[in-house]
Amino acid sequence: MGVIVVDGVPGFRDVGGIPASGGVIRAGRLFRSGHLAAVGAGGADVVRSRVRRIVDLRADDEVSEDATAVDGVAITRLPLYLGSTRSFFVEDYSLGEIYAHLLSRSSAQLVEAVRIIAEGEPTLVHCTAGKDRTGVTIALALSAVGADREAVVADYALTADLIPAEHRRATSARLAEKYPGSRHAWMLATESPAEVMRDTLAALDAEWGSAADYLRAHGVTSDELAALRDALLSPADPSEGASS
Repeated sequence: MGVIVVDGVPGFRDVGGIPASGGVIRAGRLFRSGHLAAVGAGGADVVRSRVRRIVDLRADDEVSEDATAVDGVAITRLPLYLGSTRSFFVEDYSLGEIYAHLLSRSSAQLVEAVRIIAEGEPTLVHCTAGKDRTGVTIALALSAVGADREAVVADYALTADLIPAEHRRATSARLAEKYPGSRHAWMLATESPAEVMRDTLAALDAEWGSAADYLRAHGVTSDELAALRDALLSPADPSEGASS
């Protein structure tokens, strides 16, 4: 995994290098980040030099407020939240409940995101903070090709560490004022606890068998799963096993 400093873009990173069954996740194929609305000219150049496809998981109102400031890259919009994001704060959902909601209610969008990744072009997946919608999508794609579970969880957990401390404090204070009765608002906005993603993936396995089985159940073919493996997996170096 490699964090890449991109001016104005939170949490931009390449998930390549994560160990997987029979190999590792290829570098330069799958990236993740927060929104690209505040990217500077230099940052936009960095994005364009690495990425050929962008999958934007944000809702219409989010895109209207913070339009992507990178041109020259194909963008596919796949809004994962069906309805207003505000409802999650009002109803005081936990992170785990939101992730379960995404997997049960936004399966068509998740499948389409995986199909785009399977095309093999360098692809950036992002939402607003690059944490929840992006986290579930990336974890699903990586898990479907046999990525190491704890490495997938660690990649998700890294997200909160990449949110500047002052932003986290300001966001927490604003949400506490806006939703005084909420027990989960601060965590929804600023945290990415490892145990939440670990539990989410365990629940996925318990219900569907595996991430790949979840995708199959929602219309992904064996050929498409093979294409996803080809796109994301790099075979292990035989010399590493020989020298150990």
